[in-house]
Amino acid sequence: MKILLDTHAVLWAIAGSGLSDVARDAFTDIENKLYFSAASYWELCIKISIGKLQLPPGWEGILDEFFQINGIRWLPIEKEHSQSIIALPVLHRDPFDRLLIAQAKSENMAIMTRDTHIARYDVRTIW
Repeated sequence: MKILLDTHAVLWAIAGSGLSDVARDAFTDIENKLYFSAASYWELCIKISIGKLQLPPGWEGILDEFFQINGIRWLPIEKEHSQSIIALPVLHRDPFDRLLIAQAKSENMAIMTRDTHIARYDVRTIW
């Protein structure tokens, strides 16, 4: 299964706590292909820049190493992903989450997230 990791799922996986048993099992299942969206990276950077999120110095390298060790693939934002947002019902207003939903739908992925608003969409969620 292809799984798109929400931002908080990656941060909790790095911290080693916070993931549910189901999410942890899906994360460690070598049959699954894990992805992290450029949208989530952008979200991290914005939250750091406005003081809403604090990460330790060198977080970029920590994240890169974590991705490499866990085989997490980078998911770029394609124009088709952005265009498919137009067809999404407005059940959730967060632009980053709406893009993750559009990406997951376009790429036939589940989303690992605890966000109950995302679960309202026609996309499989894992938590």
